[in-house]
Amino acid sequence: MLNLFRTKTILKDLIPDNHVDIHSHLLPGIDDGARTFGDSLRLIQALTNFGMSQFITTPHCIHNVWDNSSEQITDLKTATVLELEKYQITVPFRAAAEYMMDDYFVQLFKAEKLLTLKDNYVLVEMSYINPPIQLYEILFDLQVAGYIPVLAHPERYLFYHTNFNEYQKLKRAGCLFQLNLAAVVGYYGDAVTKMAEKLLQKGMYNFVGSDVHHDNHIAAFEQKVKVKDLTPIKEIIANNQFFSL
Repeated sequence: MLNLFRTKTILKDLIPDNHVDIHSHLLPGIDDGARTFGDSLRLIQALTNFGMSQFITTPHCIHNVWDNSSEQITDLKTATVLELEKYQITVPFRAAAEYMMDDYFVQLFKAEKLLTLKDNYVLVEMSYINPPIQLYEILFDLQVAGYIPVLAHPERYLFYHTNFNEYQKLKRAGCLFQLNLAAVVGYYGDAVTKMAEKLLQKGMYNFVGSDVHHDNHIAAFEQKVKVKDLTPIKEIIANNQFFSL
């Protein structure tokens, strides 16, 4: 009977004080995230208030959409850090990238060094419409090149929802999984929340990320968590300490 009156947990309350966010779009004007430094400042301050104490921001690298080079990302990160210091924000702020897995990506990692989350851990994504035809070849070649793929938000790939075996195949192929935290409050819809819950229960996630682009994503942290069992969420949130300086 008491369960009927149990208060649901607010997402921000799951974030520990020393959390490392490994997926966000906080650099100004470089992709579909923060547009101005003012946006960056506001988003970073909000995330810091939730308990995040280190950031590895990850601009999109999508050929012919967001053609961001490693040099462009690194230079903008350096400039942003200098601006943040003017507002007494001195938390560790690093930059990697979120790479779209396509033919151009293969050319890229064979020709030059990728921006990684840490060591050889690289954040990758795929189209929301369909996976790349050569997906498993890309993953194989990426690992041959010395990288460990961390797949961003697998719960959001709707084309896998009707075939859970594909998630297991991705894991066997060497993919680590990163949960978008907003998925557990229903931000992306009920279907995504249900898949996130299933992946959590199966122990298939390794890390979490905010994937913050704008204020609506910040507001999601004020929402109630819809996933019933919080234990696996807490465990993978704790795993992010792997990326701590």
